[in-house]
Amino acid sequence: MREYIGRALGYLNPIHLVGDRQATIDTIEPGSIMVSPRKPIDRFDVAAITEVLDLATKIGAVLLDSGTAATDTQRQIEFVAGVYGLEDVDVDVTYNTIVVSARRGATLPPITTMEQVYYRSMDFTRLAEIDRLVRRIRDMALTPSTAHRLVDEIITAPHPYPHWVATSAWGLMAGGISVLLGGGLLGAVLAFVSTVAVILVNRRLNRIGTPVFFQQFTGGVIAVVPAAITFGLSERFDFDLSPSFVIAAGIVVLLSGLSLVGSVQDAITGAPITGVARFFELLLMTGGLIAGVGIAIQLFEHVGIYLPTITPGTTFPAVELPSRIFAGAVAALAYALASYAEKRALPVAFVGGAIGAAVVAVATFTSIGDVVANGIAAALVGFLGGLMARRALTPPLVVAVAGITPLLPGLAVYRGLYGILNEQTVDGFTWITSALAIGCALAAGVTLGEFVARSLRRPQLPVRPAWMAMLRRNRVHGRFPVGDRRRQVMAQRPRPSR
Repeated sequence: MREYIGRALGYLNPIHLVGDRQATIDTIEPGSIMVSPRKPIDRFDVAAITEVLDLATKIGAVLLDSGTAATDTQRQIEFVAGVYGLEDVDVDVTYNTIVVSARRGATLPPITTMEQVYYRSMDFTRLAEIDRLVRRIRDMALTPSTAHRLVDEIITAPHPYPHWVATSAWGLMAGGISVLLGGGLLGAVLAFVSTVAVILVNRRLNRIGTPVFFQQFTGGVIAVVPAAITFGLSERFDFDLSPSFVIAAGIVVLLSGLSLVGSVQDAITGAPITGVARFFELLLMTGGLIAGVGIAIQLFEHVGIYLPTITPGTTFPAVELPSRIFAGAVAALAYALASYAEKRALPVAFVGGAIGAAVVAVATFTSIGDVVANGIAAALVGFLGGLMARRALTPPLVVAVAGITPLLPGLAVYRGLYGILNEQTVDGFTWITSALAIGCALAAGVTLGEFVARSLRRPQLPVRPAWMAMLRRNRVHGRFPVGDRRRQVMAQRPRPSR
């Protein structure tokens, strides 16, 4: 743990942040680099062209499935094809399909390949491996057959951590979010238990092919059960519990697997069709979650357990600020671990989560509002995350998603649902609208921060004065200034024989 903290603090060094090592996608920006010249593929060689196109679409499928924006996926596909000598290609990236077509002149028909993007469990290690493979294709002149073999190995490789580690990390994330929102130790324990139950049940449902909507519905029901039962017991045995924080933590965990950042980023960066499709999926999955939570609340009301009325806002004393920031950082690290991120990405995610939680927590003492505060926090996370990802050689998407995950509006969603179910329709829809605005602010802020980070280069240090260069040259050759007696004596000492 001490090593991870030290490494994370090292990433905050300003010189390190703007180092020469950029993320792979940053080096593929149009006009930023020159592709290493290779012999173009003969336009009559159908087999060679098909092999390169199939490789590019496989790489793009992993990127798109991991939540990468459609425009970034398109650029990397074009880049891989261009490295192998196919520069005149058309790439069409939609919601779950990638189509790549290579033109062969005016007299020959184009060659086209297509790849379907299937849903797999989130694996940031797979994303990082593909990121490094693109670097190797650029720098090491890998043959297409070798690159094909490496892609197949990456896709079929098992997760880097056992399932129980990822399941425990999801529970730890829920506990950290509960503390971040204002829940105590009991709330964190309940959030941990309920989230572990949700993950285990949904993993079983996923194996038998249950649609994601019903998985979200089941998760919403399970997220309410421990909090409601414990709250009912608290009234009998006289102990304090805020079930809203426990339920909100479970909602955030279920929302974290959805492509919020990718959907808004696609809409902003010129891929509106893919963005709308992803956003509609996001709304549909959120609807399943809301339905599950709402039905569970209604069922408990029928058995006599009424959850407490939602307060208009959440305030806390300044003395709790460090603990909440630490809880947000732990939640971000836990999300990265639950998504099978590499060890080198964990301290970066920890720092990103701390930055986002700190901005939002400090903003509660001002009057700027939740939407603006979350947008600023997300922009800082995207900016610093993009810079820190250079040193950790981690895709910026890993840092950005992990950093803003603790800030997802789970509590606003729960407040809105509670208001709608308890004849407070105006307040309920106000909270739902606020949750939607916060989600869009998070995604837009991350996109802006990443854009600024990509455009930032290492600062040019001023040229050394002539006298400083001469002094350095004299020291190298043993000619020292007249007052530097110590260096003269050291230079005249005989060196011991080996």
